[in-house]
Amino acid sequence: MNKIFQTLYIVGLTSIAFTSCKTNLKTEDIKSGSANFARYVAIGNSLTAGYSDGALSQAGQLKSYPMMLADQFTLVGGGSFKIPYMNDGGGNDGSGNPRRVLGYVIPCGSNTASLSPVNDPSGATAFNNVAANGPYNLIGVPGARAIDANLGLYSYLNPFLQRYCLTPGSSTMLSEAMRVNPTFFTLWLGSNDALLYATGGAVPPANIFSPSLSDTTQVRQSLELLVDSLTKNGAKGAIANVPDVTSVPYFTTVPWNSVVLTQGKADTLTALYASLGLTNITWSAGANGLMIVDSTAPGAMRHATANDLILLITPGDSIRCGQWGISPAKPLADKYVLDNTEKNTIQTYITQYNTSIANIASQKGLAFVDMNTFMKSFKSGIVYNGIGLNATFVSGGGFSLDGVHPTPRGYALIANEFIKSINTKFGSTIPTVDVTKYNGVVFPK
Repeated sequence: MNKIFQTLYIVGLTSIAFTSCKTNLKTEDIKSGSANFARYVAIGNSLTAGYSDGALSQAGQLKSYPMMLADQFTLVGGGSFKIPYMNDGGGNDGSGNPRRVLGYVIPCGSNTASLSPVNDPSGATAFNNVAANGPYNLIGVPGARAIDANLGLYSYLNPFLQRYCLTPGSSTMLSEAMRVNPTFFTLWLGSNDALLYATGGAVPPANIFSPSLSDTTQVRQSLELLVDSLTKNGAKGAIANVPDVTSVPYFTTVPWNSVVLTQGKADTLTALYASLGLTNITWSAGANGLMIVDSTAPGAMRHATANDLILLITPGDSIRCGQWGISPAKPLADKYVLDNTEKNTIQTYITQYNTSIANIASQKGLAFVDMNTFMKSFKSGIVYNGIGLNATFVSGGGFSLDGVHPTPRGYALIANEFIKSINTKFGSTIPTVDVTKYNGVVFPK
């Protein structure tokens, strides 16, 4: 997402064993099954593009899950896989900011530097137009929703697509994919149809350009059009469903009860709120819920509860130093919080998107990749060949420094989920990716 982290919370690392297996296939045992991988095309959003650490960079594209799949497909007749590479450097988040890296920062109120996400010192990479070298096999477009995939205007509005499409303003993600005349495809769209709304705190759209939940019928129709077009010449493929976006670190890192007080400070705050007529708000020694805006509560504010999700982006330099969520003058605004009702609404839409995706996979004979179930496994933890990963921000290793997109190691696990589903559906025996070859969050030396 196009955000800058201003607060960092790292919570404890937990993991449970999650079985994985090493592939020891001999060359003669590696088969394509009933699928033809000669011309593979990948269609999707930032997750498909290799977006990581808050930006799309050449380094991320090289470690995208479609690139990993293409490498494995060469073992079963797969051909070349062209990627519209960004120029080398810090990448671009779409609005001129580079990727995030870990750097040493002195938090307010401290004399000791600690690690926190900061802008890559190499700076943002300018968008380079590479349309002349197309068509490309990787049609991963950061920010793309399922409902955008068939819109010509979108190739003019989105700088990530504009830089490599044939004709900005009339080309579509679908038309770019069809230029390859694919024999096999992967399709993973729908996350942004819910995520953009969720990361905006589920604030009602102010205008037609504000993020909102995509209509479930429009999502289904757009995906059906994509699949009908991709399969009309006999191509086979795999389609993935939408993860529960509210389960990623962006929504689960900041504790709802992160205001820890002494009894004296609690008494002072209780008295302050009472002086403003907010006698319903009291504070106690220990952990207290952050103060959040709620139009239905007395005084239009209340303590957060365990049902509220606090977004990783918060105003000011931090909750502690800026007094956000503590001072009566600075309750966390609605755009920084998902309450239980908002969360349930988002999850209901995702369930409907996923019902459509499962039906499309069944009707069109596609491999179905249940990324919703798989991505939730990060919360409890995964162990792959002795390496533990989970959804803990920074230290978990599965998600990058933007709290939404995976690390290269996380993308490798995703690639393997695609491979397992493809092998099951088409009778192929494609080896899985060696996840240990890819890094998690990179710590400075």
